[in-house]
Amino acid sequence: MRRAFVPPADTLIAFECAARHLSFTRAAEELHLTQGAVSKQVRHLEDRLGVELFRRVRQRIVLTDAGRLYLHDIRGALEQMFAATRQVMSYAGSADVLNLAVLPTFGTRWLAPRLASFARRYPDAGLNLSVRLQPFDFNEEPFDGAIHHGDPVWAGAIAERLFDEDVIAVSSRAFRDRHDIRVPADLARVPRLQLATRPLAWRQWFDLAGVETDSAFQGARFEQFVMISEAAIHHAGAALIPRFFVEAELSAGRLVSLFDLSLQQTSAYYFVYPENRTMRPVVAAFRQWLMDEARTARSGREAMLPG
Repeated sequence: MRRAFVPPADTLIAFECAARHLSFTRAAEELHLTQGAVSKQVRHLEDRLGVELFRRVRQRIVLTDAGRLYLHDIRGALEQMFAATRQVMSYAGSADVLNLAVLPTFGTRWLAPRLASFARRYPDAGLNLSVRLQPFDFNEEPFDGAIHHGDPVWAGAIAERLFDEDVIAVSSRAFRDRHDIRVPADLARVPRLQLATRPLAWRQWFDLAGVETDSAFQGARFEQFVMISEAAIHHAGAALIPRFFVEAELSAGRLVSLFDLSLQQTSAYYFVYPENRTMRPVVAAFRQWLMDEARTARSGREAMLPG
């Protein structure tokens, strides 16, 4: 597409804002312009496109069919432009910036509380975190690394093991006492919380505990561990959650471990980063810090294990 064919960004922004509010006046307030300036920019856009985008009906404006189609098509492009601008502005004041893809619960419950330590060790490094649930191509996404759960397989990337998953059954103390939970078989008769992405977890736990039940798959389903833990804290049911996700809740007594029994998964958590960025100082610094934090966390858990 020839560059001269694309309308100026200010006219597109004025149109999107006016279309969203269906008002030149409210668009002017949001953009800190006059109502006349917004109307003029939209008119220039219509003249450039040769298409009427709004119908003026008395004191209000209504999108035409062409206007609705154009709004739908350019909204995503404008949001990408705004996101790219915000991201590049984050480099201001930082010697180097790391763009990291994280799993939502890992990022919220384990990584975020430790980031102040990284900032103290590397005060000149910037950090941008975004959520990604599935592996992606580092050549097509603007990331320098990712937190990955599964197998150490990621095309074009190095995967370094952080720690395994030690899954335990937890609930609130009030839930445990109200349902008189004393032995693993008791969990077959109480409400249980299920993770949608791990439908076999309770079946595997009951098998490990030697409990025969037909109700292993029953219970409310949630998309993320953070949702399950909050539901468990508020007495909604028993949950299977990796120990390191709920260490703070266990220490504070908001959750209790129901049995000295843990489900060891074959999958693990990894820090993955593309082979062609291993020499970037910020990637090397974050990798070293993250591996140190994971080693400390593993040592702390091992010290708590019985025997």
